[in-house]
Amino acid sequence: MSAATTRSRTPDRLCAEAVEFARHAAVAAVGATAVGAHLGLDVEGDRVVTHYFATTEKAYRGWRWAVTVTRAARAKQVTLDETVLLPGPEALIAPEWVPWSERLRPGDLGPGDLLPTEADDLRLEPGYSGDDEPAPNSVLAEDRLSGIAGEDVAIEPNGERVAVAPETERAEIASVANELGMGRARVLSRLGLNLAADRWEKEFGAHSPMAQAAPAACVSCGFLVPLSGSSLSQAFGVCSNEFSPADGRIVSLAYGCGAHSEAAVMPAPVVPAPPVLDELSLEPLPLHPDRSGGSVEESTPAEELGHS
Repeated sequence: MSAATTRSRTPDRLCAEAVEFARHAAVAAVGATAVGAHLGLDVEGDRVVTHYFATTEKAYRGWRWAVTVTRAARAKQVTLDETVLLPGPEALIAPEWVPWSERLRPGDLGPGDLLPTEADDLRLEPGYSGDDEPAPNSVLAEDRLSGIAGEDVAIEPNGERVAVAPETERAEIASVANELGMGRARVLSRLGLNLAADRWEKEFGAHSPMAQAAPAACVSCGFLVPLSGSSLSQAFGVCSNEFSPADGRIVSLAYGCGAHSEAAVMPAPVVPAPPVLDELSLEPLPLHPDRSGGSVEESTPAEELGHS
């Protein structure tokens, strides 16, 4: 059992009573104007006690002077160990340092900034680059090939003949890998795919308020641009409707909005018939209207003019 577990937490009497000795040590270190009242003590170990004094420095509110004293076994004289300024429970201190890789948040990257990716990033895994295949004219390839013309076989160390892919098939594999986006040094791992899907599902997923009120899902919308070359194409696409809140964003196939292409088809406007003009018949119009054809009879007394 170590001494740290067997030592007593009861303060040594001589060290605990050495308050004035500790104060004189603090005054000698920083001056009498910077040392305040005695705040208490802590037991650091056997015959080791730390006395705390308030600091009067305005810039260090809540801090305290810590003076550690000790004495040797069977000795009566207390000696000074160290004097330091330490923060108290109410001291204003800087927050705990966090590495930049943990402080970085989405949207922090600006123009010209570089964000290095760790070599063992779990979001990525090696792609197919063809670097593992030996060159056709290399010594390694010559050792593997049987040397028999027209045969695509390799001789294993145990003498067994194993078929190998000819160069044409290797070229086809590389072509397919490039078409699928696998011809890069690193590609998304399954963890990276799942993390991306979780992020995209939060804002433009089936459980968003917009999708809950939508008349239909994006899977049946004509403005949806499918993804290709990825397993995410089975669950996500890109919106291309400029009036949609998700325009240019990756959306879940279960997402939806009011701008769905088939939600409300606008009817075609009614085109009025062109006017018909009869240019062949004539309609006579009298030059002098018939005065006897008015609505007022001559026997009717004339009305008085003026205002009533």
